[in-house]
Order: sequence, then structure tokens, then C-alpha cells
Amino acid sequence: MDGRVLGVVAVKPSALSDGPVVRGTKKAAALFALMVTSPHRQCRADELFHCLWPEEEFSSGRLYRAMSDLRPAMGGREFLTYESGICSIHAPRDQIDLYRFRDLLISAQSQFGKDRFGTITAALAEWPEAGEALSGLTGTWAELRRGELRAEWLKALRAQFEAAQGAGLEEWLQTESDRWHGEFPKEPWLFRHYLQQHVGRLPLAERERAIKRLMKKFLGRTDDVLQDTIDRLCGRLVLPRPASTSVPNQLPPRGRAALGREEMIRDVVETVRRQEPGRPALAAISGMRGIGTSLAGNHVAHQLRPYFPDGALYADFGGPEGKEEQCADPEYVIDRFLAEFPLPTSPSGLAEKSAALRSVLANRSVLILLDNVWDAAQVLPLLPGTGSSAVLITSHRRMEDLQTRHEVATWTLGTLDDRTATALLQEYIPEADHRKSSQEVKALVEFCGGHPLALTIAVQRFKGHPVAAIQDLRRQLKEEEKRLDALEHLPTQLSVRAAFACSVNALSEAARCLLWQLALHPGPLISRAALLDLGRAAEGAHPDRAAEELLDLHLVEVESDRYRIHSLLRTFARQRVHPEALVPGSGFEEATVRQVLEHQLQNAWACDQWLDGQRWLPVGEPQGVMVDPPADLGQALEVLDQDYDTLVRGIEMAVDRACSRYTWLLPMVLVTYQWRRHRFADAQRFLGLAADAAERCEADPVDQAMICRMRAGTCWYQRDFFRAVGHLLRAVMLSEQDDSARGRLSLARSQHTLALTWRKQEREVDAQRAHRSALELYRGLGDDAGAAAALNGLGTIHQDRGEHLEALQLCTKAFELVRETVDRSGTADVLRTLAGIRFSLGEWELAPLLYEEAVGIYRELGSWIDEARALWLLADVLVPLGRTSEAVVALERVVVLRERMGAEDLADACVRLESLR
Repeated sequence: MDGRVLGVVAVKPSALSDGPVVRGTKKAAALFALMVTSPHRQCRADELFHCLWPEEEFSSGRLYRAMSDLRPAMGGREFLTYESGICSIHAPRDQIDLYRFRDLLISAQSQFGKDRFGTITAALAEWPEAGEALSGLTGTWAELRRGELRAEWLKALRAQFEAAQGAGLEEWLQTESDRWHGEFPKEPWLFRHYLQQHVGRLPLAERERAIKRLMKKFLGRTDDVLQDTIDRLCGRLVLPRPASTSVPNQLPPRGRAALGREEMIRDVVETVRRQEPGRPALAAISGMRGIGTSLAGNHVAHQLRPYFPDGALYADFGGPEGKEEQCADPEYVIDRFLAEFPLPTSPSGLAEKSAALRSVLANRSVLILLDNVWDAAQVLPLLPGTGSSAVLITSHRRMEDLQTRHEVATWTLGTLDDRTATALLQEYIPEADHRKSSQEVKALVEFCGGHPLALTIAVQRFKGHPVAAIQDLRRQLKEEEKRLDALEHLPTQLSVRAAFACSVNALSEAARCLLWQLALHPGPLISRAALLDLGRAAEGAHPDRAAEELLDLHLVEVESDRYRIHSLLRTFARQRVHPEALVPGSGFEEATVRQVLEHQLQNAWACDQWLDGQRWLPVGEPQGVMVDPPADLGQALEVLDQDYDTLVRGIEMAVDRACSRYTWLLPMVLVTYQWRRHRFADAQRFLGLAADAAERCEADPVDQAMICRMRAGTCWYQRDFFRAVGHLLRAVMLSEQDDSARGRLSLARSQHTLALTWRKQEREVDAQRAHRSALELYRGLGDDAGAAAALNGLGTIHQDRGEHLEALQLCTKAFELVRETVDRSGTADVLRTLAGIRFSLGEWELAPLLYEEAVGIYRELGSWIDEARALWLLADVLVPLGRTSEAVVALERVVVLRERMGAEDLADACVRLESLR
């Protein structure tokens, strides 16, 4: 069949069949036109009758006769049915000109440039006469339908102009704006194109006069868009206009200030405003529950609102646990949106409604805010196909399923920084009480971890109360068992626990299990390898998939190439998440602890091998954990810098759970790093625990002696030489219990360190005797690096006595030995001693070179304290040489290093530096 309602109504069968042709104003043609233009292509029989015979009483027989006349022209009975008082038409869409017109317009929405222009042009070609439809049909219904179709055609014509403008078809625009402005002199948008083509080509000085002349002939009313065009053509600044009261404005109230989000809000606004012509903007703000995505999204929407003259639409999907089921239904949302705009038809079903919404938005500039979205299925039916509208989404998921289908600009909200969090709390504290409550506020900020919901609840708990209420709240938050109870406010029904529960309840069992394991992990950061190792605690687990779930819901975030779990969520997971694997007697918790500690030990040991490759520990081969050895010393230090806090908590976990193996081995693999990073207090504390644990688990004497030497070295750096001697004497005693090569090496190292310490106590004779004893042992073991260290120690004693030539002879031998080894630290130590000797011998030009070489090695090793000492000595020799500017540079580096170490003698360096400037 071939059915037409655009222009003169006509229905004729296909070329393959012989049948009557229905045309013009016959009742059968009117019936066809009524059915084709009715919503859902169906209509009640009594309504049909009264449209066709408005003044007569309903007669089903007369209606049947009209249907009988129409069916042969359509090609069969199946195309027109009458059941239960409802008439329906089932003609193929491609057989009717109106449907082809509409389908082409829908196709054009997903196209751009000349393709879109061509498709719209093809759609308009379905109209034999411009905007004419249902020609010759009379009656109120016909006039109404004809007006609706004419408006639909005019919108398509406007879309054609916009597409031509987007495609840069200037010649077409000039010709067609002349033609159609004459046909429709009251249409502001046509007059706008006319002005752009005819006035925009004139010199700026002539434009305003030409516009005034043309405006006298314009019969329509000037709208905001036309006025903006006139202002731009005249070179005037165009400011955003307030939204008209006649357009939808569904945005919720702006609400409280979005503290700490100002930069992000500006960024989103600017990104949306820079949208490509003809291409709707799509932006998404996501973050963990309670982080303030809805508040930030609403502020963005209010700032954007003036730039969208055709209105703002809003829907709250409520997330996965939306209280109203239909709130999460995109079809319900589309119904609400479409109700704001006049439609010629009433579409049915999600697909038709989605297409209708795209048609509505195609020629409008509308802002759509979709709040608390759960997945792409809720969003996709609501997206405009083309035009200048924008969609802003807030979600507690990353919306990766949407990003795979569309280009989405995304922002992730994190926690508030301490400064912003403090400002948020102090806003509700009288200014006179700010100083009095400063410590309590600082504690609240720390306990809340910058989580906006937690901070908001804290405010509600103390707002309007005496300052003592803040102190009470601090005490409640200090106890982890009571922290989540403290972060509930019953009058407002705000609860951190409830917010986390909403997200956790949406997790699979595997993801819940991993979340609990991450809460048990000492944190705050965990590497990818460590996370995967946790999965080995449960048979058949897939931690990589579970991690994807947690990341999608922002229950973990990535920071410095590590995963991070918020401290409050950690507390929640420990208290409220109970995986099925965590059953009494299953051993799952013990296995998880073992995986955590073994992973930390093996990977920290791999790093320590770069810091001190000469030390041996009974770490053993990795059992059930992955080791990612660093490629070089720099990477080893970087890994330990990132993981240090986690490793410290790992030691505390080992102590709490009485895991003796890890209690003594973990501190030992960290001690060299702690020395280089000036973390002596930590080293002292954990080495004490290590000594007790090693004794409890009956570690062999050589291992216990090594712990004593590390404790002595820590005391040495803290200048507590008396205590250091006590540890070293015990190390000597323990080493003497083992006559093996390993025991003799331990004894040599203990004697050597004891000698260095006795020298600091000015016990030169004892120091010299211990160095010689160590030298003999080193030589017997063939340990050149150890022998070089002992010779260097003997050389320093002669240097102290002023015996420079003897010192030079010993240290030269030491350098010849150590430079053939891999002991870079020992090489730098010998160079530093040689530099001092050369300076004392008057070889002033050579001394700085030796110091500089030593400094380079210490810097390469990441040993801040040794680098600072060598630089200080370098400055000592540069000043007498008149190289003051170089001495200043050296001392500036000393200041930087001592600031990093928090050294007490920073003031001395600053004073000395200023004296040289």
C-alpha cells in the first residue's frame, strides 16, 4: 500500500494488487487520516464516529461501512482492526509518508554535519507542499490535527536550518532564509537566520542601521535568542539571561554551600559550556555515598541554568534502594519530562517515549539533572540525540557502562581536605570559641576523615549546644567501637552507617568478602599485588573482579598507584560486614592475616636487598604471595616511601596477634630504610619488640646478635652511645656462641660497630683494639668490604691523633679494597675520611672532589643523614678556599635534608648559611 496524509490524503494498494484508491475528502480517507495521526495508531470507535459525523448519533454500522471501504485500499483486513470498541491501524511504517518523515527525523538525531542535514532534507521531502497536511478534510478534529502537523513540519524546517548552520552551508542558508522568511515573517528563528546571512556580511559600522531597517518589517515578537543574535551582530556583550517563567524549572533548591568543591564546580560548568554545536553535553559526577555528589551536582546545575533558555528538568533515581520503585524507572521519568512540552501524539512504550523526548530536545536548549543514578539503563533512554541540551548525572558508581557507549566528561569527588573540613565545622561554632575548641575541632576532622556526611552529622550533634558538646563528641569518636554510633543524628535521620550499608548491600558476596579483608589489612594503602594476595586466603576467590566492584561503587579509591579504603568505611566493614567465609573454625581470618604479613615481609625484604645487600635474614622463599622486586635502588626507596605507614601497621598487627616470626623479621627488613629516612624513634620501638619476639621464638644467637647491632646503630644515630655499647656487648656475646663462618662474620660486625661507638666515647684504645679484632676476622673470612671498613675505622683514629700520614696509608688501603666491592655506602665512608685527611695535609683542591664524590653516593643511596653530614664537611673546606657561593649551595641542601628529617640542629644550619650569604 501507499498511504499519504501529508498534502492530500490518499490510500492505494501496492502495484502488485488490484484495489480501489481512496483519496480526497471521502469518509474512508478521513478515517485513514484519523487513525494514522492518533496516539499509538488507535482510537475508540465512538470518538472516531463523532469526528467523522459530529452532529449525528453513534452508529457502529456506518463506521463499519467506512472501514470496509478503506480495507481494500490498504490491501487487506489485517491492516485495520476493530476489537472491544477500539479501532487500530497496523500499516507498515515505511508505507505511510508521515511515519517515514518522523523516522528520518529520529535517524537525523544521531547524525552530524552534512549527514544530518541530508537526512532532515529527505524527511521534509515527504511533504508535497510546505507544511500542508490533511488537505480538504473538514471538522474540528481536522483543523487541530492539521495545526499539529504544521507545527511539526515547522520544527523540522528549523532543525534543517540548524543542521545547515552546523554543516557550514552558507550558500544554502542565504537562499533559503530569503525564501522562508518571506513565507513566515513572524518566526523569530527564521528572522534570526535571515539577519545572520544578510546583516552578518556587512561591516560592523553598518549593521545596527540595517537591523533597525529590517526590524520595521518583522511581524513577530523578539525573543531572547533573537535579541542575543542582534546584540552579537552589533558587537554588544551578551550576558546569560534568566530563564523564562514559561519553561520548566525543576531544579531543587540550591541548598547549603558546597565547601571545598568550588574548583570542581567551575570546571564542570566550563566544560559543559564548551560543548560542540549540535552535540549535547554529557557530564557525570560520582563519588562514595555521603561524599556530596547530589549537592555538588545541584550547584553545578544552578550555575548552568541561565545558559539553557528552554528550561531545566530534574529526576532523582534514588540509587539501587530508591524508596519509590517508579522513581528508578526511566519510562516514568520520561513521562514527567514530556508532560512539560506539547506533543502532537502520545507515544507508548519506552522506545517511542525516548524517541519523542529526543524530538522534543532536538531544537531546544534544556539542562537535565539526573540525580542518584544507578546504571546506564536508567540514563540511555533520557539522552538527547542532538541539539544544544546538556545532561548532568550524579551517581555513587563510576558509570563505566555509560562511558563505553557515550563520550562522558567525568569528575570524581573525594574527601574534603583538613582546611575545608575545619572551616565547615567552625562555621557553626561562635567565633569567640574558635580558639577554645581548636583541639577538639582538629580531632573531629581527623576522626571524620574529611567525609562530608560525617562532618555534617558532627555539626548537627554539637550545633546550638555549649562548647562542651564538642568535647563529648570527641570522646565518643575516639573509641572506634562507638564511632559509628556517634555519627548518627536521629532528628535528621542522617547516618554514616546507613549510607555505607546502602552501597555494601549492593555488593556480591565475593566483593563483601574482599571489603572485609581490606578492612582487616593494616592500610591505609594497599598495592595491587597485595590485594590479589588477599584472595589466596579463600579458595576459588577472584579478588580482581571483586576489586572492580568496590572501585565501581567508590568503596575503594586509587591513590599513588595504591588502593585506599576510607577509615570510617574500614570501621564499618570490621563491625558490620560478615562474609560467609568468616565462620567459626574456618581459619579464614588467620589465613588473611598470614597473607597480609607474608606479602609485606617478602616485598619489603626485596626492597631492603637494594639498601643493604650484605645482610642476610631467615625470610625464606615466598609462600603463596607475589613479590614484585624493584628494578633499582630508587624504585626500592619509592616503594618503601609509599608503603611505610602500612608496614608499620603490619608490625603492630603482628604484635597484636602474637605472630612472632613477623614481629621480629618485619622490623629488621625496615631498619636500614628507617635510618636513611631519619625514622629513629620507630626503629627503636620496633627493634625492641623484635628482640623480645626473637627470644620467644628461640631465634639462633647470630640472628639475635644482628638485632642487637641494629638497636645499637639506632642509638648511635640518636647519639645515645652509652646504650649502644650495651647492645653491642650483648651482640658480641651472642656472636661468640656460634663458631661457624656466619657466627664469625656476626662477631666481626659487632666488634667493628663497637669500635665506632667507643671512638665516639673517646675510648681510643678500646676502639683501636676492637677494630683490629674485626679486621682479623674479616680477613679470615675473605670479606674485603668488611676489611675496608675496619681499616677506615683505624684510619679515623690516627686522624683524630693528628697522625695524618698513617691515617692516609690505612684509608688508601681501605679504598683499594672497597672500590672492588659492591659496598657503595662503605666506599662513600672511605672517601669522606680521605677527604678530611687530604685537607689536613694541605691538599685543599683534592678534598672537595672527594667530598663531592661521597655526597653523590649518599644521595644515590637515599641516605639523607649521611649526605647532610658530608655536605656540611664539604662547606667546611670550600669556605677557606674562597668558594663561598658553592658552600652556600651545599648548606642550602643541608637545610632541605634536615627539614625532611625534622632534625633539631636545623637552626645551626640556617645560622651558618645566613652568615655566608
